[in-house]
Amino acid sequence: MLTIHNSLTRKKESFKPIKPPQVRMYVCGLTVYDHMHLGHARMLVVFDVVARWLRESGYRLTYVRNITDIDDKIIKRAAENREPIDSLTARFIAATHEDEAALGVLPPDQEPRATQSMGAILDMIGELLRKGFAYQGGNGDVYYSVSRFKDYGHLSGKRLEDLRAGERVEVDEAKRDPLDFVLWKATKPGEPSWPSPWGAGRPGWHIECSAMSTAALGNHFDIHGGGMDLQFPHHENEIAQSEAATGEHFANLWMHNGFVNIDDEKMSKSLGNFFTVREILKKYKPEVVRYFILNSHYRSPLNYSDQSLDVAAAGLARLYTALRGITPSRAPKKSEFRERFAAAMDDDFNTPVAISVLFDLARELNRQRDVGADESAESAALLMELGGLLGILKSDPELYLQSGAPDSAGLSGEKIKALIAARNAARNKRNWAEADRIRDELATAGVLLEDAAGKTTWRRA
Repeated sequence: MLTIHNSLTRKKESFKPIKPPQVRMYVCGLTVYDHMHLGHARMLVVFDVVARWLRESGYRLTYVRNITDIDDKIIKRAAENREPIDSLTARFIAATHEDEAALGVLPPDQEPRATQSMGAILDMIGELLRKGFAYQGGNGDVYYSVSRFKDYGHLSGKRLEDLRAGERVEVDEAKRDPLDFVLWKATKPGEPSWPSPWGAGRPGWHIECSAMSTAALGNHFDIHGGGMDLQFPHHENEIAQSEAATGEHFANLWMHNGFVNIDDEKMSKSLGNFFTVREILKKYKPEVVRYFILNSHYRSPLNYSDQSLDVAAAGLARLYTALRGITPSRAPKKSEFRERFAAAMDDDFNTPVAISVLFDLARELNRQRDVGADESAESAALLMELGGLLGILKSDPELYLQSGAPDSAGLSGEKIKALIAARNAARNKRNWAEADRIRDELATAGVLLEDAAGKTTWRRA
């Protein structure tokens, strides 16, 4: 049975959908004012694998992941660029989709945008005002009254009295309580706005996700996910808004992926250790980045370094090497490896253990090939099938192993084949010095040769 760690209860729980076999999942997506960074990539890959495994487990999943296309950061960046807001957001939405596709992230079933969800946003704010959970300040902004929601802090474990005593909060004379947060921002000169019963303005960030999730999935759904950085205040505020407005429990299970560190320091623009996915993909294949992300448990910190990516590249190459030269047949329906893989994934999506099963299967495949066992074709099919559930091992092994890093010039495939032919000719003449010289030349260029069964194959290091 599938068990998932629930951030709300702080423990692993047996997964029990509200209306099995249907499962409804909402994940907070990107705010589109810049290129995707590695933290975004981790969230996208993690929940892509969650979606893949839920579907593999027989659930009928509806996966919703939003786009925030209006907020303070977007307005500021558009002003800095002297660019229309809709032009900026369209450009980065397209870039985000390109990066997702490169990383093998499948599109969600629905991808609502804040600017296209204004009716749902206004309806929810109106309901909160009607029920006394919100008020309009003297500056025209509409605020959520945090003290009115008795369970505030349940998700994050924070208490109102501690927040008031220890947290630095924005001073705003229009608020009744420093902890209250904005639902609707009154229009300001030069900013986009929409009409509302409380005057022209635009929504606050928190209300956007509450409105989009409930509009797409209903007031009460199965899973809500996102990065650990969103747990407080964003997800805490979502719960407060949604449950106050609807009178229903919001999401049964909350999933949060861990932070990304760069060389053991938290990734931060201020520290100058901030990498976009596009920068990383200039040096490493997208599948290597995906494999690297999945080789750590989604709730653990993920430490990025060139060395860790190099290790990931070598590991993925080992799996592809096991598949090399074998034409897969039909994967066996029953297998020790299949059962162990499923057990790992059912244990809170434990992808590192699942990947270790792939390596065990690759070793068995190599053994079968060495002894000429007929089962090797079935094992290859199973390795590709299980890898595919993680979104890896979907390329042709020969093409993958012989393709270089994205920004590497290197030797062309034709030049490599010509050098291998020259080496073979030298070996036939027992000119071992020349054969070794050519092998060293190829190794210096990052090309590794493998001699087996009277045949020489090659791959890039």
